[in-house]
Amino acid sequence: MPVIDGDRAPVMADVARIAGVSHQTVSRVLNGHPNVRPATRDRVLAAIRELGYRPNAAARTLVTRRTNTLGVISFNTTLYGPASMLYGIEQAAKQHDYFVTVAALATLDRRSVLDAVERLRDQAVEGIIVIAPQTTAVGALASVPSDVPLVAVGCGTGTHVSLASVAVDNEAGAERATSYLLDLGHRTVHHLAGPASWLDAQEREIGWRRALEARAATVPAPLTGGDWSSRTGFELGRRIADDPRITAVFCANDHMALGLLRALQQAGRRIPEDLSIIGFDDIPEAEYFGPPLTTVRQDFDELGRRALRALIELIDADQRGVPAAVPRVSIEPGLVVRASATRPAG
Repeated sequence: MPVIDGDRAPVMADVARIAGVSHQTVSRVLNGHPNVRPATRDRVLAAIRELGYRPNAAARTLVTRRTNTLGVISFNTTLYGPASMLYGIEQAAKQHDYFVTVAALATLDRRSVLDAVERLRDQAVEGIIVIAPQTTAVGALASVPSDVPLVAVGCGTGTHVSLASVAVDNEAGAERATSYLLDLGHRTVHHLAGPASWLDAQEREIGWRRALEARAATVPAPLTGGDWSSRTGFELGRRIADDPRITAVFCANDHMALGLLRALQQAGRRIPEDLSIIGFDDIPEAEYFGPPLTTVRQDFDELGRRALRALIELIDADQRGVPAAVPRVSIEPGLVVRASATRPAG
């Protein structure tokens, strides 16, 4: 074991002495410089491991002007969609050797979002990802200074053209789910809508409506008042539980679909024999519903990867002082067919 004076932590000079190289060579290895011979690089890395040396992040930042830290603004929620987006972003950042600082807000209003942006800038983040599923959050982003590399995630595909964004194509997913029910032979499809202030809910309703209109099917009034919870799915479900004319329902998310299932089963309706149901999200529990839920699956890992790639492109352009194209990425979800939807009786 090499000797280090006293109890002090090892420094770069110690690594250089053990590896038999200069201080500058150690610095080149740490910063990934290509002009280092493989054998020399291996000696330096072996010395780092032997000493347990940890580079001084602050010193490296002064030299490279990079912090390898990203900011993520989200809001304090356990809802499956936003929570899964955050996890996907964190995993993608880790794969690219970025650290993530999260600002979780109680509300996504304009002042809260802009304050969070300034706090993250004070921490020298290189760029910011904002999970922005509500109209207020998207509106706030229009006021963010243009010199901040920023990507909005979960903000819908109709976001303002000047805003870099990565979003699941909710309209396409809802249209596909509704069309599937129509293809099974249902004359129309009812809709349990999500909260009106959420872009996801707005776009899913648009896709549902578009599928019905494309087939010249009756467009029933959506059942409103849902807040993504199973409780509101149950309450809305009780309104339609005794109506035998309703044979198919598309729910804005899986949790509302679970509440609907409970309301219908309490009323003696058989699923799917009397009424077919499709949800949206494909939460981990969906395949264990009674019956297993047909639903629209969102690929949150892909969303995280694409969001990080878009932000890195903006950061690189900012570092080089060149204009960057504004990325606008749309990810199409897939339909997962299970047992909760079938052909109508008769």
